Amino acid sequence: MSDAETTSNTPRTVIYAEQGAVALVTLNRPAALNSFTRQMHVDLWAALDQAEANPAIRAVVFTGAGRGFCAGADLNATELGPDANALGRPDPGISIEQAFNPTARRLQSLRMPSVAAVNGVAAGAGASFVLACDIAIAAPTARFIQAFSKIGLVPDAGSSWFMPQRLGMARALALCMTGDALGAAQAKEWGLIWDVADDCLTAALQLAQRLAEMPTQALVATRHLLRDGTTRTLHQQLDAERDTQSAMGRTEDYLEGVSAFRAKRAPRFTGR
Repeated sequence: MSDAETTSNTPRTVIYAEQGAVALVTLNRPAALNSFTRQMHVDLWAALDQAEANPAIRAVVFTGAGRGFCAGADLNATELGPDANALGRPDPGISIEQAFNPTARRLQSLRMPSVAAVNGVAAGAGASFVLACDIAIAAPTARFIQAFSKIGLVPDAGSSWFMPQRLGMARALALCMTGDALGAAQAKEWGLIWDVADDCLTAALQLAQRLAEMPTQALVATRHLLRDGTTRTLHQQLDAERDTQSAMGRTEDYLEGVSAFRAKRAPRFTGR
């Protein structure tokens, strides 16, 4: 591991470690089901900076400490924003703009593929966090809850965008309106996540190691093509594929892939 779990006897809200070419980022507020505080966002961004600054890291795994993955915003820590209107009520949009949206954007712009190991409940923005990762593997006991309606709010941190794409409008609307929990097995069946595994962290690390040995730039470009394709016409997407393919053709991994294919050997990709 490359980082300690505590600093000056204060537990870190996010623990960063490296296992070969894979970074492991653990949300670390288990007593609060790893719910987000402002400091936790800051610590997460620092962990992502550390992963991206190391060229040897070519995949990242996210998980939660204890029995939950992430329960969203910590409502006991004034995470809905400061008092910002005439009624003296907190403005949730401030916290979204300053913390949750930057986190969602960081996850979607990582230079390497990401895998979520969902070890327990993922609620509210915690579910959004999972959806912002490229691939998610959940424990059989994991649950996904769009909990916003239970406190008079709407899905945020990307959930209102990801949910209809993954599930279709009917299922997305029902889950978001009712706030009902979706179990791991049904989440897989419905296409919200990739897989369910008894030891989801080991499975996620194994998958991340596999991804880390693949052409990193092509994997990330695939993320962007598939994500952005939902807002393009077919003709626009064909042009985007052409332009992205040209860019990938200039990478060292493309040359290695073709050479390996011709030599009938396994490729040795470097991520360049």
